[in-house]
Amino acid sequence: MPEIQSAALDYLRRHQLLRVLLIGILVLLLQIPIAMIDGLIGARRSTRDEALQEVTGTWGKEQTILGPALAVPYVKRWIEAAGTDQSKARSTEHHAVFLPDTLRIEAKVTSEVRYRGIFEVPVYRLEAHLTGRFEPPSLADQGVAPEDIRWEKAQIWLGIADARAIQNQAGLTLDGKEFGFVPGTGHSGGGQAGIHAPIGTVAKSGGEFSIPIVLNGSSSLALAPFGRETTVRIDSDWPDPRFQGNWLPDRRQIGANGFTAEWTVPSLGRNYPQSWTSEGPVTDKTLEASTFGFALLTPIDPYRMAERSVKYESLFLLFTFLTMWLFEVLAGRRLHSLQYLLVGAAMCLFYLLELSLAEHLGFGLAYALASASIVGLITAYTSAALQGAGRAAIIGGVVAALYGFLYVLLRNQDYALLVGSVALFIVLALVMYLTRKVDWNRVGAP
Repeated sequence: MPEIQSAALDYLRRHQLLRVLLIGILVLLLQIPIAMIDGLIGARRSTRDEALQEVTGTWGKEQTILGPALAVPYVKRWIEAAGTDQSKARSTEHHAVFLPDTLRIEAKVTSEVRYRGIFEVPVYRLEAHLTGRFEPPSLADQGVAPEDIRWEKAQIWLGIADARAIQNQAGLTLDGKEFGFVPGTGHSGGGQAGIHAPIGTVAKSGGEFSIPIVLNGSSSLALAPFGRETTVRIDSDWPDPRFQGNWLPDRRQIGANGFTAEWTVPSLGRNYPQSWTSEGPVTDKTLEASTFGFALLTPIDPYRMAERSVKYESLFLLFTFLTMWLFEVLAGRRLHSLQYLLVGAAMCLFYLLELSLAEHLGFGLAYALASASIVGLITAYTSAALQGAGRAAIIGGVVAALYGFLYVLLRNQDYALLVGSVALFIVLALVMYLTRKVDWNRVGAP
């Protein structure tokens, strides 16, 4: 009976199909630590996001500027039937919103990086000057009688996503007269955050306006094209901007010392008119959907890179185990399943090293150190397991090539599918070529 059991075990060890199935089981088993590492990456990302929220909560959040806009209240009257031969006069107050005929924004963005523990948070200070002209508003098209217009309650409002980050006593100059802003967007700003200036009957004539404002923000800045023609110029010392929104800059210059960008946006590209009333369909979401601007792009996000690299771990394990298995088939060197498992554990450890080092050293250097450490460890171990430095060098070279290949995929996301497909084809063709003359019925026979 012991002889039969020994023969059966020997058969299982030598049968190559079963060996391949066993390798596949080991790859599946190693998904357990990989899943744990993937969860750790998500947890560290959440910790980073909490640190970012803590910093931006005290400095200033992502900023969106809507405006300026002129709001004029008016009274709408109608007669309501109250019963037989009876009627009752009714009235309610609405407001009309008028956008500037021209709007020019000159802005200087001074950036810096703040830290919360080991986490970096890009923030900025915006010094902006908004100038332009309001045409005299008219409500004739709305059928509003002149005596029903509440000119004394007219105001100009400016929507700011995080208004508490305003750093100056912002003021408004309209038609040569100065007005002070007060908190909130008032009765006609849709309840959004911002500031407004009561201007009273000065609104009748419109005129040139000027608004200087200084505010803090973080990560990104968005502006709305409120003018019939809106021109924007932004100068910043941040070297890695990402332009976003509905319009890209007409002109831009990006260098190591920062960037300069200019936009010219006509009103025809918007999804809302030059004026509307509170009875119309224009909402805050409609206005925010038309914004454009930039984000302070961090060149490489280590957490996103770590998440992407983990997605390729199954292929890496298969390629490495396949190389080791080919040595069993072609060189006749027997390897124990535990040796496969230890090599796989070392490859799983790579992702943990990559993440932990990237938080302190940056992704590029962390990737190089982590991959070099794992390649050296696997090469040294397989040198003893295969009893040959040349064989170990081949396995180490394969693992090093895999990590180099992964780095190329991570830095060139647009070509990841194409490069990955071609690489898989080349590997399969190489295995078929190397094993083309193997007599599988005799492999492993005593």
